[in-house]
Amino acid sequence: MALMPKRVKRRKQHRGTLKGRATRGNTVAFGEFGLQSTQRAWLNSRQIEAGRIAASHFLSGEGRIWIRVFPHKPITAKPAEVRMGTGKGDVDDWVVTVKPGTILYEIGGVDEAKAKVALNRIAHKMPFRVRMARRRPKL
Repeated sequence: MALMPKRVKRRKQHRGTLKGRATRGNTVAFGEFGLQSTQRAWLNSRQIEAGRIAASHFLSGEGRIWIRVFPHKPITAKPAEVRMGTGKGDVDDWVVTVKPGTILYEIGGVDEAKAKVALNRIAHKMPFRVRMARRRPKL
């Protein structure tokens, strides 16, 4: 099942630019370990779901997985062999814009070794470099 918004105010968006680092969603908040991006890119709904399946299959009901990103940006595409013009294409996919520092997934309720392997399985599904992050103690 692909992740996508139930409804949107405007159906089509411009591509935009990815600048800067993540200022929100850049700390581990729910679990003990997280997967943090080190590069900027688009992450589509199929890649998010593939990471979720890989981790949940490895953990097999042990612990908990949180997905911290949601695909909110529509990407349009025109069919093959269609002439230029006649407007923007139909919505083809939904993506989330990921900046360096964004926490993508979090895992809790398992030891560090098991969390590391689960996050490594997710990392293989990502189209950019990621690293493991730990929860920082509250001061």
